[in-house]
Amino acid sequence: MMTRMNRQRALVCGAGGFIGSHIVKRLKAEGWWVRGVDQKLPLFSETEADEFVRGDLRSSDFCQKIVDRRFDEVYQLAADMGGAGYIFIGAHDADIMHNSATINLNMLDVCSKRNIPRVFYSSSACMYPAYNQEDPDNPLCVESSAYPAAPDSEYGWEKLFSERLYLAYNRNHGMLNSIARYHNIFGPEGVWEGGKEKAPAAICRKVAQATNGGEIEIWGDGNQTRSFLFIDECIEGTIRLTRSDFPGPVNIGSEEMVTINQLVSMVCDIAGKRLHKKHINGPTGVRGRNSDNRLIELSLGWKPSATLAAGLEQTYDWIEQQVRRKHAQATQNSESGLHTRKIVGERADMANLHILN
Repeated sequence: MMTRMNRQRALVCGAGGFIGSHIVKRLKAEGWWVRGVDQKLPLFSETEADEFVRGDLRSSDFCQKIVDRRFDEVYQLAADMGGAGYIFIGAHDADIMHNSATINLNMLDVCSKRNIPRVFYSSSACMYPAYNQEDPDNPLCVESSAYPAAPDSEYGWEKLFSERLYLAYNRNHGMLNSIARYHNIFGPEGVWEGGKEKAPAAICRKVAQATNGGEIEIWGDGNQTRSFLFIDECIEGTIRLTRSDFPGPVNIGSEEMVTINQLVSMVCDIAGKRLHKKHINGPTGVRGRNSDNRLIELSLGWKPSATLAAGLEQTYDWIEQQVRRKHAQATQNSESGLHTRKIVGERADMANLHILN
């Protein structure tokens, strides 16, 4: 049996988040010793990390403390991010750019000084030029199309800057950093409410909350296209890329492109509900986006293959459970409040009777 001293060691930054917590689970299943770092613990399950350190990666002092030894692999997923309702409305642009860029600058500096051989960086398909994604039926997201640069959001601009930063450290400091451009990762234990959730989770929540025969609100006309990748496939691609000699950037996403209207219909079918689609104004991002997987297949001999429907079934089941649990808790709290008010009212009536007597 391997001892703690000779086990491979990994550091996962953003381990309290959706993808980060799943990477921790995968590494632990492989027998690694894992330190997780984040400002918060995972929301929906206990962390499986051997150590979990809570702190702010925007602090260079904190980064030096958590990279206190040589790790075999570092996964840098920590970022200020969210769904369309967070990154496309403009209200968070300064925070998104400052917070994420500061984290990456800090982590690369300390990892290079600690001679960390491999750092994985999670970029995003949001860095692709908006002008190549205006046709919903024929978006261009091949890796080489990134320039001339024109991302559709400040979130995308920060991702593009950080990609160049990681590659510069490869050239100037002899590192083996790798970069993946994630395309809409979804699955159980992802954020499903509150404004930072992404389209699959938001739609699963809305369908779960809707009464059969009712309606569901959709931002825009619903004809914008996307591809969505299930979390298990994302983790597999991430691990393979990190342990390869290929730095990327490379797409990690599904090539199964659907419209948002089609996505809603798929979730409704899974739920066994018939809902009217009500289109409303809201942030929608680019008109079309789809992963191009030719480079990842050529470079790694692998590409995602799971169907969207299979992933949605697992995700909907999990989110439906969360909706039911939250509703039950709200009902219990409401009934408890009514009971308390009834007792208080009865005591008040008794006091009034006493006064009258």
